[in-house]
Amino acid sequence: MPHPAANHATQSVSALSPSPALTRNQIRGFWASWGGWTLDGMDSFVYALVLVPSLRELLPRTGIPATKGNVGLYGGLLFALFLIGWGLAFLWGPIGDKFGRVRTLMLTILWYSAFTFLSAFVTGVWQLAILRLLAGVGIGGEWAMGGTFVAEEWPESRRRVGAGLMHTGYYVGIFLAALANYAIGSRFGWRAMFIVGGLPALLLAWVRHGVTEPAAWTKKENVVRAWAVWRPLATLFSPVWRRRTIINSLLMLASICGLWAGTVYVPAAITSIAEAGGRAGPQAAQLASWGIMLVSFATILGCLAMPWLAERVGRRGALAVFFTLMMVFIALTFGKVFYLGAAALPWFFVCLFFLGLGGANFAVYTLWLPEQYPTECRASAFAFSTSFARFGGAGITFLVGAGVRHFGSLGTPVAMTSVAFALGLLLIPFAAETRGEHLPA
Repeated sequence: MPHPAANHATQSVSALSPSPALTRNQIRGFWASWGGWTLDGMDSFVYALVLVPSLRELLPRTGIPATKGNVGLYGGLLFALFLIGWGLAFLWGPIGDKFGRVRTLMLTILWYSAFTFLSAFVTGVWQLAILRLLAGVGIGGEWAMGGTFVAEEWPESRRRVGAGLMHTGYYVGIFLAALANYAIGSRFGWRAMFIVGGLPALLLAWVRHGVTEPAAWTKKENVVRAWAVWRPLATLFSPVWRRRTIINSLLMLASICGLWAGTVYVPAAITSIAEAGGRAGPQAAQLASWGIMLVSFATILGCLAMPWLAERVGRRGALAVFFTLMMVFIALTFGKVFYLGAAALPWFFVCLFFLGLGGANFAVYTLWLPEQYPTECRASAFAFSTSFARFGGAGITFLVGAGVRHFGSLGTPVAMTSVAFALGLLLIPFAAETRGEHLPA
């Protein structure tokens, strides 16, 4: 296996070389990956939208009073279990390296579709908790398989743009979840939303009959098939790759802090500000929806800008830009603007746009992680780095929840998560820079 330093001997991609036309497999494979990631975003946000009505029904059936405190407590617990499931998604990496990206992509889509669909038929809160944990396992795997496929299948001159485009899918999915909740959830209830969450399984037939494995993987198929299934994962912690695997995972942990601050707590924050200003009920809910759509739109813009930024200032530089945005605007938005009283709402929305831009830091990993590892352990590296840090994210949900209870407000504890990005900025110089290098063989 080549040492990372060997990658520097590869030629830089010429900016003047013409970009080849995409093949049918590259196009269909991209849409399969993008579609799966879009429906991942939709699925993961469905629960945030149906949290209150589902727990109000299921808690009493489980023998637990549906008080505000219990809804918050068990809602946080289910969020944490979902993140633990996502953390376990690193198990898909060795499977993808041994049996192929497309096959494993289909399995992850089927997995999370099935367990989301079954959530519509639960009769108690613990059943829902188990199914959300299992759904998280599939959702985390799809990003790794889709990102690896696009990196390996798209031509070198288009690979960077492909990574940015693919990552927009998650935030398009959040839009779709909001639309589905407006059109379906509000009419037919929370169970109907989970039924909608099972629709990604319909992608399987289209993927199965139209997309083949990337050539980069098929060239090494005979080699990796002979490996024990855990060997690619073990390779990540060999002396050659250990340092970058640990650093990538720690950087992802910082990003996960921003996910909770920049997205998950936005509806609650807007609702609180709106109610303080006399806008209660449906009006507050509408403002919260607009806030989520603004964050999603800004993040999509950031994803589209990411390839250009990553070529201008490098992968580390691009991540540093996004981390700086998150650090500054999480602290400002939740630590200062949230407490401005009646005047807070317009300024809060301005800050949300920049929080959304900073949220595109996740798109950097879609480009950067495949560039750091060879084909035989690439999917394992992507899956481990993007999933294992979710265990830390599960702990963060409890810490922020405890902070909300201690301070009597969500502003200060969420603002404190900006510290994670300050630490991430200190860590970035130790990460590997891959600008100008070909994807390793």
